[in-house]
Amino acid sequence: KLSLWHNQVEHAGILSFESVAKSIAAHHPEILHYFDNRSTNASAESFNAKLKAFRSVFRGVRDTTFFLYRVMKLYT
Repeated sequence: KLSLWHNQVEHAGILSFESVAKSIAAHHPEILHYFDNRSTNASAESFNAKLKAFRSVFRGVRDTTFFLYRVMKLYT
C-alpha cells in the first residue's frame, strides 16, 4: 500500500507532496520494519534529549572522564 501511495503521489505531480514522497522513498525499509516488529528508536531519542539537557547544565566541562561517569550514573 505504501508503494502504491508513493507511485500515485509521484504521478499526480503535487508539489507539496514531493518532499514527503522523497522521504518515504529514502526510508521505505525502515518504515515497513516498524510494522513488522513494532519497535522504534524512541528510547535512543529520549536518551539523546536527556544528554543534551545535561550538557547544557554543565556547559564547559573540562574533565571528560568525570562527565561520562556522571552521565552513566544519572541515566542508566
